[in-house]
Amino acid sequence: MSFDLTDRLIWVAGQHGMVGGAMMRRLERERCALLRDGGRARVDLRRQSEVEDWMASHRPQVVVLAAGRVGGLCANDTFPADFLYDNLLIEANIIHAAYRTGVEKLLFLGSSCIYPREAPQPIPEEALLTGPLEPTNEGYAVAKIAGIKLCQAYRRQHGCDFISAMPTNLYGPGDNFHPETSHVPAALLRKFHEAKIAASREVVVWGSGTPRREFLYVDDLADAGVHLLRHYSDGLHVNVGAGYDITIAEFAEHIKRCVGFEGRIVYDRSRPDGTPRKLLDTRRMQALGWSAVRPLQKGLRLYYDWFLSSHGKLRETASEHPALSRLTSPLLCDDTSLQTTYDLERQA
Repeated sequence: MSFDLTDRLIWVAGQHGMVGGAMMRRLERERCALLRDGGRARVDLRRQSEVEDWMASHRPQVVVLAAGRVGGLCANDTFPADFLYDNLLIEANIIHAAYRTGVEKLLFLGSSCIYPREAPQPIPEEALLTGPLEPTNEGYAVAKIAGIKLCQAYRRQHGCDFISAMPTNLYGPGDNFHPETSHVPAALLRKFHEAKIAASREVVVWGSGTPRREFLYVDDLADAGVHLLRHYSDGLHVNVGAGYDITIAEFAEHIKRCVGFEGRIVYDRSRPDGTPRKLLDTRRMQALGWSAVRPLQKGLRLYYDWFLSSHGKLRETASEHPALSRLTSPLLCDDTSLQTTYDLERQA
């Protein structure tokens, strides 16, 4: 039996970030009521009392948990305590408050980094906890695993309809373009764009270029999230991905062509590669009747078009957040960190 979203009051925790923003755009097409949280100034999701008071006051019927501290390989490797601590608190506070306030359905969004470094490829959901994690993002991965297990525990003990989805690597509108904390798509798009503007002869890409990655346009993930809210109710988490992977070198060439950069690509092999391969087995999601619709070339074009149209709104934020240099600024209702050199101006 499907879950009807009609007239339900839905709160997307993290609605000002890339994933949360995509969920908001997708849910605006539904006949539901969206709870707009007012942004970072309203509630610190790491504070249990603030979260419980806010949810008790607003009483959402459906929650999409897209909030958390996120960052690329360098940020995860450098600040594992920050990523583990913040994400554990955010997940625990929201999931527990959802139980206490009688939320009818909750969707927890995790990350494909939950799987072992040497997991079989494509990675099935059953591979969880079958081997050691990738050391460079272990803190973040452990927190996301805890979120999955917390949803399972509340389902088992209290009968809560809490479900989890594990997206692959994402890109799209609202991404974080900080040179130190961004993920691969944003870091490369920014590098190639700046190199094109500066008429540079080369762009340096971290690592060997040989690791294989799967990339999904964030609005496809949002569509998958709505599909799961409607049609899925089980304790096992569900993989969400594009269904194919490419090497980082191939991905860099795609972005190079999309941006129109005419120089060469140089690989800095002194930098870490991370997990050798990370392709999700998405057969369970496909069996539920959903598949990604945007091919990589189209997604990257939409991505770059958004970047260009938003470029005039990008600003430096370091002066406003002195803790940027250590990634210790408070993380509030967002699924992108405050630690962004480039950050979209908030619209009144």
